[in-house]
Amino acid sequence: MFTGIITGVGRIVEVHDLGRSLQHGKRLTLAVPEGYLADVGLGDSIAINGACMTVTDLQPQSHQFCIDISAESLDKTSGLTSMGEVNLEKALRANDRLGGHLVSGHVDGLGRVVQFEPVGESWVLRLLAPTELGKYLAYKGSITVNGVSLTVNRVTDRSDGCEISINLIPHTVQNTALHRLQVGTQVNLEIDLIARYVERMLRADANLAPNHP
Repeated sequence: MFTGIITGVGRIVEVHDLGRSLQHGKRLTLAVPEGYLADVGLGDSIAINGACMTVTDLQPQSHQFCIDISAESLDKTSGLTSMGEVNLEKALRANDRLGGHLVSGHVDGLGRVVQFEPVGESWVLRLLAPTELGKYLAYKGSITVNGVSLTVNRVTDRSDGCEISINLIPHTVQNTALHRLQVGTQVNLEIDLIARYVERMLRADANLAPNHP
């Protein structure tokens, strides 16, 4: 589990194919800030742009680690196959503060940036989410964007999806890889865990309700 509070910004420095077919995944090497790997061990989970991955190799002297990504994960995520900055978060400890919201590290869908620009001292970020995720998105609700826990300020249902608007404070822009976003960029989205369970319970109750003439 994670919280959506980014603990470091890393950089993908190498991408290697694990095979020659489309069914093969890739091995990534990531460079991280000095000291970031001090409490990380082989097999630990680290969320990379919101996707939970397993550390398969550690190179603490060069401040790097490796992960293997399956073809299935590559198909369901964005931003993990090209060089550049990525958001990192280590797995939540039982005694950690829950600064954001409960995040599983499982990407639910890909969104697309339709606006990203400064407004006053902050930045406005508008995203178009897939239609099927729209029922989980609510005003003042939580969403994870490339691993960052954010609050939804506006929701608009459209014929081609669900548009949400988010305000980013300067600290978030400066201390995450979100500053790299541009109009048209795809982002990894994870809906609020609680919303997922509420929808399931309501659907189950509806299916069990007796039919009346």
